[in-house]
Amino acid sequence: MANPSALNDCPVAQLKGVGPRLVERLAALHIKSVQDLLFHLPMRYQDRTRVAQLGRVRLGQDVMLEADILSTDIEFGRRRSLVCRIKDSTGMISLRFFHFSAAQKNLLSPGNRIRCFGEIRSGKTGYEIYHPEYQVLQPGVTAPLADSLTPIYPATEGLQQVRLRALIDQALAMMLNQSTLVDWLPDNVLRSYRFPALPDALQYLHHPPTSAPVQQLLNGQHPAQQRLAFEELLSHRLCLRRLRQQSARQCAPVLGKPNESDSDAANGLADSLQQKFLKQLPFALTNAQARVTREIRQDLSHTEPMLRLLQGDVGSGKTVVAALAAMQTVDGGYQAAIMAPTEILAEQHFINFSAWLLPLGLRIGWLSGKVKGKQRQQTLAELASGDIDIAIGTHALFQDEVQFNRLGLVIIDEQHRFGVHQRLALREKGNDGRTIPHQLVMTATPIPRTLAMSAYADLDCSIIDELPPGRTPVNTVIISNSRRDDVVARIHEACRSGSQAYWVCTLIEESEALQCQAAEVTWQTLQEQLPDLAVGLIHGRMKPAEKTSVMDAFKQGHLQLLVATTVIEVGVDVPNASLMIIENPERLGLAQLHQLRGRVGRGAKASHCLLLYQPPLSLQGKQRLGIMRDSSDGFYIAEQDLALRGPGQVLGTQQTGLMSFRIADLSRDADLLDSVKSVADLIEQTHPTHIAPLVNRWLGDRELYGNV
Repeated sequence: MANPSALNDCPVAQLKGVGPRLVERLAALHIKSVQDLLFHLPMRYQDRTRVAQLGRVRLGQDVMLEADILSTDIEFGRRRSLVCRIKDSTGMISLRFFHFSAAQKNLLSPGNRIRCFGEIRSGKTGYEIYHPEYQVLQPGVTAPLADSLTPIYPATEGLQQVRLRALIDQALAMMLNQSTLVDWLPDNVLRSYRFPALPDALQYLHHPPTSAPVQQLLNGQHPAQQRLAFEELLSHRLCLRRLRQQSARQCAPVLGKPNESDSDAANGLADSLQQKFLKQLPFALTNAQARVTREIRQDLSHTEPMLRLLQGDVGSGKTVVAALAAMQTVDGGYQAAIMAPTEILAEQHFINFSAWLLPLGLRIGWLSGKVKGKQRQQTLAELASGDIDIAIGTHALFQDEVQFNRLGLVIIDEQHRFGVHQRLALREKGNDGRTIPHQLVMTATPIPRTLAMSAYADLDCSIIDELPPGRTPVNTVIISNSRRDDVVARIHEACRSGSQAYWVCTLIEESEALQCQAAEVTWQTLQEQLPDLAVGLIHGRMKPAEKTSVMDAFKQGHLQLLVATTVIEVGVDVPNASLMIIENPERLGLAQLHQLRGRVGRGAKASHCLLLYQPPLSLQGKQRLGIMRDSSDGFYIAEQDLALRGPGQVLGTQQTGLMSFRIADLSRDADLLDSVKSVADLIEQTHPTHIAPLVNRWLGDRELYGNV
């Protein structure tokens, strides 16, 4: 057992300067102990060890600048902003603030000297930095520069990077002074894989020296990162394995006859909901849809709970397969629940299922955060009484107040947006002490099969590997940002001819706020450039009602151009939208780009996707965008992405398809998985007491893993 005074048992409240409010904000990042702080790892690094000259900066570059303030003025337009012009011996640049105070304006007075850090962008006055970090320097005082690379951490509202760094520095000092951080990897594993000591790895990653191989760190391939990635993958593996073992020991309702052939099913279930549904469809199932439906039907007809992952490319018809599974459940006398990560996607499912199943006499219920008052109480009562056959909704489905009458099947769409704990929470809704529901989880983010089998250790895997006939291929073009005006002209032409278009802003920063801010700026600019078009805006920080209103307006054709963040990645189906511009596509993974591109090509019109990149592109960036241009096959794209070991950028929260990783990346670290499996076997056999602390270190209280 660990020392009671070990860092995993030391609450963050014991650190200097941490009060109740800060404890709450840290808890939002799943940081409760000092150990949690140590394992809250940087998502990228900035070089603040040297000052750049203003005349030598490049677009897209993160730079530290030091210069004299020439002028500070408030500019009025569509949006008020504070513009501070600064100058050194090599050139001038503007700092622009959209959120500012009178005190800030006074502080940035002409004649003062300022040191600031931010990304160089193209603006109204030439090169600009939006909302830089800055300090006004005292006359005659030399402010020291950083002596190591500056880590950028995943953060939350109200918790600044400076505060996070200070807290992590306290945690590092405690680790080095007290040596109370237990290494749960067996000594023979450490020796065999030549892993660095745990304290050394953590110290290096939080404070890389100026001589550190920056590209290796950005690629996540430094030995210190690989040592931690291995441990993280191991903890996930142990968790998922235990989850599957526990599930197999439970019973699920039998929904059909085991080992029933297609012909037997058709003959014996001529009056079944499935058969009626298939007869009313205006198309036949593809061979892949029929095969997967058979696999699911067999799973549902056994007492062992189904735990199946359904992969299918964008537009492959997963929803129809899900509907067939739900109908088999209702035919068996049970309820089905379908959960989606966004209201947009959940509502899309509700519309589709209602159109398909209401004519068959099924009762469909809808539950999301925006369903309130009497309507909510009525829905909850109908779920509890069994008057609703199929419930569709968002995270609201697994809240405490939601009770089902006989829940037999849980379907979770876009599984990579949820954690295992959410899946389990919904499953528990159907736990009546005797049986638990079957589970079907779906994703349109293709994963190479071998990788999926390793990463989803608690799930069987089915793949819909063909598209229905009639899907319009999307023509993908790679265009430099220097041709931005040509792109705007193309949008104007397309929209004036009756089409609709998306403009996707993909700024990836430490906070969602900055991403939304980028979308707002783009929206304002496009409104100015295209005054005769109706331009809408949607992003993750808008209220659900606002998002719904904008999406409805776009679906109905009242908006011709929709500026959006990646919130539209899933669940948006507008057949008339035939043009998509993705800004800074080099910042995104191929799977996400493929998902976004899947929002067009849903109608009869020829569709186009323009990847508007920021030059210069790295060699790997060119390769990745070339893959997107040359192929529309999601599974091929996934294989190529794996071959390239991912984008080579740390983009914040990494997804496993089941839960978020702090440092591991399944594409990049695929070569570790075989070793992880072997070490998991070893630990289960020789060090079973190490499993719980390993899981606690990397997952904390975010996952429900029974007795692990």
